[in-house]
Amino acid sequence: MVDPNPMFYGMIFEVFIICIGLVMLILIFRKYLEKRHRLTLYLFTIFLCFTIAIIFSCLSKVLRLYSGLDYLTNPSVADPGTIESWFFLRIVAFRISFVFVTIAILFSYILKINLFEKEANEVHKKIVFIYAGVNIIYMLVVYIKGNMLLDLLTFSIIALFMGVINFAFMLRCLEAYRNVEDPTFRRAFLSLSIMALCYMLIFVFQIIDRILMMTLNIIGYTIFYYLGWSVAIVAIICAYLGYIRPKSKEA
Repeated sequence: MVDPNPMFYGMIFEVFIICIGLVMLILIFRKYLEKRHRLTLYLFTIFLCFTIAIIFSCLSKVLRLYSGLDYLTNPSVADPGTIESWFFLRIVAFRISFVFVTIAILFSYILKINLFEKEANEVHKKIVFIYAGVNIIYMLVVYIKGNMLLDLLTFSIIALFMGVINFAFMLRCLEAYRNVEDPTFRRAFLSLSIMALCYMLIFVFQIIDRILMMTLNIIGYTIFYYLGWSVAIVAIICAYLGYIRPKSKEA
């Protein structure tokens, strides 16, 4: 039997990250209530979705460690085909987490067009929304227990979506940062660009973690796994300190 300690440590780490995320969400929501700024609401929704994604990632470890359900831990045990197993298997396979990450990316796109584009390209907008919708349907419906190819395809699809949307968002924020002189706006755009970079790094670190685990036959998680969820919190803190809190103080 595989030593459960690495998964246990990963679960404890995620609980710690979730606690920080929840505190930041409370602070951000309080700032939104002060001014009712729509862009702050979009940021809150993005952060909420990422926090929920981490919660489901943590729940996947709880299920494997403590549920006592063999089909969740043993690849040779068949799916019983119940409604419960349908949800549990998709939680363990991170499909539910990826659904919320997809929603967060979609709101990142909405934030970008509200910040920088008065009239968004309708064709591009439809493509983004259709891609997100098809992606969510695929992640929930197209699933075969133990099929690593489908899992890899799921990860690749969400990583591509994350990279395209957030890289474009980061470039626009950096461009705005260079072109404005007001220090408050410069700090805001810089914080948003760091946020976008951090969200891309989540998947970069997760990919490195999986490669190292497979090539070096590592049991458990590498440092890159912990860095992956850590940068998610860095993204929230940067956006809060650089954009949300100063924005709430505006007259």
